Amino acid sequence: MNSKELLRKWISAFIAKDLEAVMDCYAEDAVNFQVAAGAPAVGYAQIRKDMAEFFRGFPDSYSIVENILSDEDWAAWEWNGGGTFKGEFYGNQPTGKSFELRGCGFFQFRNGKIVFQRGYWDKLTWFSQVGLKIE
Repeated sequence: MNSKELLRKWISAFIAKDLEAVMDCYAEDAVNFQVAAGAPAVGYAQIRKDMAEFFRGFPDSYSIVENILSDEDWAAWEWNGGGTFKGEFYGNQPTGKSFELRGCGFFQFRNGKIVFQRGYWDKLTWFSQVGLKIE
């Protein structure tokens, strides 16, 4: 598979909230750096924990693909998404409030797996819409 096909595979699994299929896309030593979140998630176990937290906290989350670009071992997507804060998320109790925002993500692949991911989205917009405080 080329980088665009690999990214589409990850996007399909992410949209389906299929944790096992999402994690099958990552290398054991992958790094996921969601810039607004602060420190990157390093390694399979931490990435898995972060994905599970998001899926639990926002079980109706959705993402709409607006654009996919690829070049050799890199691919990127631009998205529009949202969801409702219905489950516990990193110790925060659900508020029942919904969010909508836009973002983009960049993925580097090696041997058919994600080795590096960087995402850009607006934390202030997301957290203020769902009633979380930024610390």
